Amino acid sequence: LKTFSFTPVIFPVYDHVNDDFGNSNKLNVAGRFYFLLYDTDIDLMFLTGGSRPDRFGGDFSRNITTNFEVHGELAYFRSFQKNVLDINGNRHVVEGDTVSYVIGLRHLTSFDLTTIIEYYHNGTGFSLNEMENYYRLINQGYSIYRTTGNTAILDNAQQMAEGGYGRSNAMANYLYVRFSQKEPLDILYFTPSLTWMMNTDDRSWSLTPELLYTGFTNWEFRIRSGIIVGAGNSDFGEKQNDYRIELRAGYYF
Repeated sequence: LKTFSFTPVIFPVYDHVNDDFGNSNKLNVAGRFYFLLYDTDIDLMFLTGGSRPDRFGGDFSRNITTNFEVHGELAYFRSFQKNVLDINGNRHVVEGDTVSYVIGLRHLTSFDLTTIIEYYHNGTGFSLNEMENYYRLINQGYSIYRTTGNTAILDNAQQMAEGGYGRSNAMANYLYVRFSQKEPLDILYFTPSLTWMMNTDDRSWSLTPELLYTGFTNWEFRIRSGIIVGAGNSDFGEKQNDYRIELRAGYYF
């Protein structure tokens, strides 16, 4: 053991004090333990107190060689509650302990190409059938709205989206791959990258090419496009756009 530290956190949730965090009138306690053990960075974390379900987790990072690193994260949620839809569109609550984790690696070549590969399991996410039931509810609600003007089912779908179905990476299993090349062809301050992410349950995916330039002091210029591929009623296939182009300029002070 070479290094050890502990960071405690007291997090009150009362009326007008962090009241959007979870259940009110609770005094939550969290903490982070950090170790450097046998050249491995290790974090252990916890949160308890009642505003949200108790959760415990940890992560590690270790360089196998100078240019090759492995890392992982694990989170355990106690008595986690999730609102889900059945095939008939009825809502019910599923409660139970669950685990999420990430396992990945990072490699840097001699010519500064960085490769990151990660597998993410979201234990709090929705299964393929649960997401299909959600999309079926939206399609049914939209059909009824077009014929009658009634928005009740769409309103229910909106509530389910706010309850979890609408969050990013809402399903259970994802594969992430990223390549970035520092200063190719000796072009200073220029970094192109390519990011690919796939939902391994429904095989839908997104591809994001990006160009970054930081040649001016305190400025950052970034152009990025996004391509989304997926069938109807799939994770990426149901995104609001099929492709996009972004141009961003940032100034740091």
